[in-house]
Amino acid sequence: MLKTITARTVLSTKGRQRKLRFRTLSFWRPSDKPVPNATLQVTGVVGWRREGLVYKKNEVFLDIVESVKSSNVFQSVLRCDVTGKILMKCFISGMPDLKLGLNDKIGLEKMSQLKSRPAKSGKTIELDDVTFHQCVNLTRFNSEKTVSFVPPDGEFELMKYCITEGVNLPVRVLPTIKELGRTCMEVNVKVKSVLGSKMFALGVVIKIPVPKQTAKTSFQVTSGRAKYKAATDCLIWKIRKFPGQTKPTMSAEVESISTIAEKKSWTRPPIQMEFQVPMFSASGLRVRFLKVWEKSGYNTVEWVRYITKADSYKIRC
Repeated sequence: MLKTITARTVLSTKGRQRKLRFRTLSFWRPSDKPVPNATLQVTGVVGWRREGLVYKKNEVFLDIVESVKSSNVFQSVLRCDVTGKILMKCFISGMPDLKLGLNDKIGLEKMSQLKSRPAKSGKTIELDDVTFHQCVNLTRFNSEKTVSFVPPDGEFELMKYCITEGVNLPVRVLPTIKELGRTCMEVNVKVKSVLGSKMFALGVVIKIPVPKQTAKTSFQVTSGRAKYKAATDCLIWKIRKFPGQTKPTMSAEVESISTIAEKKSWTRPPIQMEFQVPMFSASGLRVRFLKVWEKSGYNTVEWVRYITKADSYKIRC
């Protein structure tokens, strides 16, 4: 039974098909040959998992965690990419074999070829680069394009990936800043959520730089709270919970002190934003299936969650 709980992340795609690049996170000595899961293939024993493990309740937790980097000028996106990782916690008995299916383009096309049927319609993504944990069976991945592995006990990082195209930004910032003379500035910021009405972002923080000589500020906000922080020369607007399909605004008037030392106009740094979005994948990566097989035939419960967060989110205006 595959269950989904709060989480965030996801990936994007590229329009053309190409071979995935990958490497394993194993720790080979110089004399070792980098053969995928060589010990498992020869002896049936794995060095990352001990035998005889027993759990009363067999559970698998899978988290897809993505970080978004975005650079924008006004409403134009100059750069946007996602780095993601799949984290797992396995509390399952015996020596199980797990198989994970994702909605990556190459994997779905390979499956349709093996089954001699056309691929189902729906969004697919193309991973730019993949790094696997040493437990992943690379031979099976090359032939079937599915992630098969005998998991370590407890918590571990199954894989990493990145995406540079097709990224869905959950939140957009629309700023308007007017300089009224040398000592006054008017700031208007609208934040637009493109999430569904039942979704939300958490811990939203927007930092708007202001001149170092700022002496007085006043605010009006439709959601959250705003203040001036002299230590960082920024207006800080915080929204604890930001529902989807909403457009909160913040207006501020900033007055600064004119100094004789001023010789050139102030160069405005970019606006920065922080957020976390549960149940959202910026790249579009999805778990199609997670299967657990063990010779004793016990039942398992699989939990999947997604989470997307801002890594470097900058807006220039």
